[in-house]
Amino acid sequence: MIKEQYKYSELTSKIIGCAMKVHSALGNGFQEVIYQRAMVIEMSDEGIRFSREHEMPVYYKGQQIGTRRVDFLVEDVVSVELKAIIQLEDVHLAQAINYLEAYDLEVGLLINFGAKSLQFKRLSNKSFKQKNQGNPKIK
Repeated sequence: MIKEQYKYSELTSKIIGCAMKVHSALGNGFQEVIYQRAMVIEMSDEGIRFSREHEMPVYYKGQQIGTRRVDFLVEDVVSVELKAIIQLEDVHLAQAINYLEAYDLEVGLLINFGAKSLQFKRLSNKSFKQKNQGNPKIK
């Protein structure tokens, strides 16, 4: 599952592995918060550093215009959005990509526990600003 062409591939693979364990144990049909709590346990067991329900500023043209809580901010570099819906749709993907752009993060994951099989998408922010690596806006 680790592909070198993906930035943070090792980390995103670990996160996806945690999600697979959670989905395997719980299946589908629970509310999103149940999967969030299970992911906290699983990622902690794996030694992954994260912040849950991390409030992050949203910027427009360099000015903060509000805040949004990301389900997980992992290792200060990967945004993880969880869903518990029957099927991921384009609107969910667009929303997660918009969050990456608003937060100026390069990589994100969209994970859906609501389907019979776990669904996940690796996301990349094409407009990521390299100069903001170690993004001081999110610390």
